Amino acid sequence: MCRLFGFRSVITSQVHRSLVSADNALMRQSEEHPDGWGVAYYVDGFPHVVKSVATAVSDSLFRRVSGIVSSETVMAHLRRATVGELSIINSHPFQYGNWIFAHNGQIPNFSDHREALMDKVSPVYRRFILGDTDSEVLFYLLISNMARYFDVHRKGTEIDELTSAIETTVNEVHQVTGLDCYDAKQAEEEEFYLTFMLTNGHTMLAHHGGKPLYYSTYKTQCPERGSCPSFSQACEAATQSGFVNHFIVSSEPLHGENVWLEMEPGEVAAVDWRMRLRAPERACQPAAVAQ
Repeated sequence: MCRLFGFRSVITSQVHRSLVSADNALMRQSEEHPDGWGVAYYVDGFPHVVKSVATAVSDSLFRRVSGIVSSETVMAHLRRATVGELSIINSHPFQYGNWIFAHNGQIPNFSDHREALMDKVSPVYRRFILGDTDSEVLFYLLISNMARYFDVHRKGTEIDELTSAIETTVNEVHQVTGLDCYDAKQAEEEEFYLTFMLTNGHTMLAHHGGKPLYYSTYKTQCPERGSCPSFSQACEAATQSGFVNHFIVSSEPLHGENVWLEMEPGEVAAVDWRMRLRAPERACQPAAVAQ
């Protein structure tokens, strides 16, 4: 499967170590996930997306992009293709307006379910689906449901609104496929996973849909504790106020000072535009699945 990485911070920061330098940085993980990569980052509130079908570890562009990216919000993805040919159109992350989305997993027998899932995507958004992956259809199905709960172009999106849209989306996929990605045994047998990340540059959210996810909001000791103007107790301990200075999500713990906590299937972890943490909780309840 694929690898996900997301970073949200109160200050503009470089993520070169997480993407390139750490012992198990994303670039090194690409040796087992060779079917393309993508990095999305925000400048003055606007997303920039760079993608390639090359393997990150052998792609000089990945090193260049990772070296220059300095942003409050970054999302990266390594692809191991299961559905769809190798092409830029099929590479993650996907973008609609300010929203960026990356998926780790697959919908089994997607060709059998594609038409039914496409029918659930609003015609307003259906026309933007350009590739042939299940991930892109999942993204625009989610966007369609988000639009039912709030204005998708509004910056100050509430986490509760997003989790409602996610719950609706996941349950619709469950109903169409007759499978439940929260059922560990069934998910493993069918290789059915809906783990993904979503951000608009202000809010960032991670959904555990069967493939591992870890998150971090503090470090054992921050190497910039003496020089960072935003340093606080929340940088080196679990938050007491509910607000954090950084929020990192990864498919596996990255080596370094960050303290990583494992999420469970069905849980959503997020920070809102104020950097208020929504600690992982079972936000999505499975609907009855057709047999």
